[in-house]
Amino acid sequence: MNTGKYIRINLSNGKTTVDIVPEKIALDFIGGRGYGIRYLYNEITPDIDPLGEDNKIIILNGALAGTSAQAVSRWMVCTKSPLTGAFARSVCGADFGAWLKFAGYDFIIIEGIAEKPVYVHLTKDDCQIHDAGDLWGKETKETQQILEQQHGKKSRTACIGPAGENLVKYAAIVSDRRTAGRCGTGTVMGSKKLKAITITADRDIQLYDPATFKELAKAQAEVIRESRAFQFHKEWGTTCTQNITNEIGIYPVRNFRYGQQVDYQKIMGGEYRNFRTGGVGCYSCPAKCGKAHIVQEGPYTGAYSEGPEYESIWAFTGPIDSTDIAASIAADKRCDDLGLDTISAGNCIGFAYELYEKGILSKQDADGLDLSYGNHASMIALIDKIGLREGIGNLLAEGSLQAAKSIGKGAEAYAMQIKGLELPAYEPRGTKAMGFNYSTSNIGASHCYGYARQDVFGAIEPRMTDRFAEEENADIVIFNQNGTAWKETGIICNFAANWDWVSTLFGKMLTAARGFEEFSDINHLHLVGDRIYNLERLFNLREGFSRKDDSLPKRMLTEPLHTRGAPGEGEIVRNQDGFLDRYYQMRGWSREGIPSSEKLQELGLT
Repeated sequence: MNTGKYIRINLSNGKTTVDIVPEKIALDFIGGRGYGIRYLYNEITPDIDPLGEDNKIIILNGALAGTSAQAVSRWMVCTKSPLTGAFARSVCGADFGAWLKFAGYDFIIIEGIAEKPVYVHLTKDDCQIHDAGDLWGKETKETQQILEQQHGKKSRTACIGPAGENLVKYAAIVSDRRTAGRCGTGTVMGSKKLKAITITADRDIQLYDPATFKELAKAQAEVIRESRAFQFHKEWGTTCTQNITNEIGIYPVRNFRYGQQVDYQKIMGGEYRNFRTGGVGCYSCPAKCGKAHIVQEGPYTGAYSEGPEYESIWAFTGPIDSTDIAASIAADKRCDDLGLDTISAGNCIGFAYELYEKGILSKQDADGLDLSYGNHASMIALIDKIGLREGIGNLLAEGSLQAAKSIGKGAEAYAMQIKGLELPAYEPRGTKAMGFNYSTSNIGASHCYGYARQDVFGAIEPRMTDRFAEEENADIVIFNQNGTAWKETGIICNFAANWDWVSTLFGKMLTAARGFEEFSDINHLHLVGDRIYNLERLFNLREGFSRKDDSLPKRMLTEPLHTRGAPGEGEIVRNQDGFLDRYYQMRGWSREGIPSSEKLQELGLT
């Protein structure tokens, strides 16, 4: 069997060790996210400081990374989040996941804290820890350029920027211009004084059955090529999702008070296309869904970004109620350079704008910035202040929940977060399956933890939904969450998971790669997804999380949504407790959200 191997790097003493994943763990967890929670759960004890020496970072590719299969070479980071105190999982693209596999590893476990800034250089035969004093303080693009000059064109790097060094609680890890953005994974890396990991490797993949895998990859390519969903994604990426979310009233505006932006036609996909310079993609994916943009005139002339994609388009328009495309491109660029999660950054800025409107923050509190809605220049200034922890940025760098506690004056009512993680770009009152996915997600508010395609795009698998229904859709939330978990053993791109090949080919590919016949059984994959999700839940329970933390912000429960004529006007979340009762029951958990002994027995987690 091909179970994979991993390398352990201790930054405190400089020691490295290599080990093989046991067959039992490979059978039960497959790879990727499965390996992430299995090892993290066993590697750290409860109540440790996320920014202390005892926390660990696990950087993983999936079971299919680096192969000829398409859209399966993403990588992820698992750790204990400094933003939430909960389980953290953050996913990234580009080439780094494939290069980690080329070096011969399924994952890296990083532990300890270096005495001074360092970076790791990993090859197939060696692992060196180098001084990074000359890199500390540099932005992500320059850091990667320097390391490529030093280690050659066959190298790929994942690094942090000034935000991670300054321990901004939602700092990202950046590779190329893609980010493992959510949960503060870059913050943990910064706490360990680890500036970057650079991998130098030739393309080399070891598969259990390479001949069968080659035929399966060929079949996958044919299916994808004919997929309408793939063709649309290749053309647009996610740069026109805002067309749909505005039209159906779920585009959050002014800190989640409105579901449609005035004059949203100015930020539709066709308008972004006028700024487009080309497409960029991840390893072995023909979609090239990252649409690059450049500003040609105005105050942001020259701003270039391999984005913004939908979430970042929203983060720098909806929260401050701006329709300035150039400003959104400039904001996205600054976040990538500094190493900031765009979702949390945009959300925290929108939080500050509402506090300014309410008189809770004054102009003096905001370092003289005018935080009136529509003022995008102040948004750009805030991004730099957050990344460098200057002035009000030092407060917002803690995340909206902690910032609200520090501010007082009722500010907590305006922090749009769950478990400390800021909400993404879908209004929960207008897509309730998405909203309840946020509330029950093990990492906090994340659309990609169980994306409700049924509500947003009318997907009919496993069935059609009423997007305003609540407890009636508990099964849909579970289906989406468990499905994401088993697909991220691959690691399949969240978009490619909808390209008509997964149910027929993915399991067979896993078998050809790993050698376990069980992986070809869809029922086994569903069981693995359920097992992953439950073990993540157990991680959070031992950290003190409970039913009370599975809650949407109070605004969603008490304030009617305003959609400016789109569907959903006046919607609120009516029966969160009823949903949780049904969701917990369907998952085999107690009314307090604790997995039963029977459930753990079923999953082999006793």
